Amino acid sequence: MYQGRVTRARLWYPVGMAPFDPPSERLETCASTPMGRALRLLGDTPTLLIIVTLLRGTRRFGEVRAALDGVSPKTIAQRLRLLEECGFVRRRAYAEIPPRVEYDLTEKGLALADIVAAIRAFGERYLTGDPPAGIPAEPSPDPAAALAELPRAGERS
Repeated sequence: MYQGRVTRARLWYPVGMAPFDPPSERLETCASTPMGRALRLLGDTPTLLIIVTLLRGTRRFGEVRAALDGVSPKTIAQRLRLLEECGFVRRRAYAEIPPRVEYDLTEKGLALADIVAAIRAFGERYLTGDPPAGIPAEPSPDPAAALAELPRAGERS
């Protein structure tokens, strides 16, 4: 089987085929609309699980890390920084010995509760039972428990 050669980060086929466009170009297109930006933010599993965890209240980094069992601390720190920069999460550092840092959702972050509740309602309605082949099981029971405690779509607590 012939394999094309890579030239300047693009794969060129020997005859009559267009070059392969990397997916990053499509991702940039998604980031140009509010809907695309929302999907890129919420489509990231660790980010969504951090939001679910913080919907239960203020948490320290260790508590967030424990709730996201299996996600690296580096990834959690990066996602928390991103959420803070976007205005969804507030970081409070206390000048104590030992230092204490707490995270909670801003008003903008709390607006995601309805979205999370809608995702839960969708899952309960259409994705009950055993997951089909190819869909992994829940990574940790804690975020799922957090989802169960959230109000259903349309309800207010």
